[in-house]
Amino acid sequence: MYLRRAQIAFIFLILTALASQAFGVIRTSQKSRAKSTRLRRASARVKNTLWNPLFRPTHESMLLQNEQMSSMNLPPIQNDAELEELKSNGALAPFAESDHLHIAKGLPVDRAYARPWTVDFVEDVAKDYYEEFGVPLQLNSAVRTVQVQRKLRRHNSNAAPESGDIISSHLAGTTVDLQRGGLTKPQHEWLENYFANLKALGLIEPEEERRHYCFHVMVYSEYEKWREQPAVAEGTP
Repeated sequence: MYLRRAQIAFIFLILTALASQAFGVIRTSQKSRAKSTRLRRASARVKNTLWNPLFRPTHESMLLQNEQMSSMNLPPIQNDAELEELKSNGALAPFAESDHLHIAKGLPVDRAYARPWTVDFVEDVAKDYYEEFGVPLQLNSAVRTVQVQRKLRRHNSNAAPESGDIISSHLAGTTVDLQRGGLTKPQHEWLENYFANLKALGLIEPEEERRHYCFHVMVYSEYEKWREQPAVAEGTP
């Protein structure tokens, strides 16, 4: 009997020790994950602080773009049927591939369109950019419909809503995304200076999207009139 009790006690001690070790491993693992999470968050805060673009995306910028859509009386394009109608009546104009403008392969041909003044803007900046650097500017995105934006939101949480007070200005056909990734520092600064002048003149509203490495640029209809007699804003390069 005494031997049996001793065996039971010995087994109990072993199980207790194993349980303590397992608990210690779990607690260590939990602490390790918590520490890793804190480090990732701290790293993200540092990166966000260090990333200080000239045209940082803001809520105020989105509100301004939506105000411009309303002032130009350009409601969001709902579907492909509306899109095709706007193409056929000339309200939307096509972009054309050229030596100074490259259209990204990911941009469907049927959506390589925008308002005529937006197409003119892209042509102007692309020609000047090509003259300066000898390489084409890349167009990543142009007009979108509400249907397309809704699908985009399913796998891109950073995409602007397709309804509400801060919808994407792509839905009005006024806006383009121009490739920012892969640019040299002089190329990047040249585009920032180019856009800064037009923004100061009240002709565009640009943003530098971080994750998608592009310049998101909304172009106002006043650009057409300015284009006839270009001017430089005071205080811009």
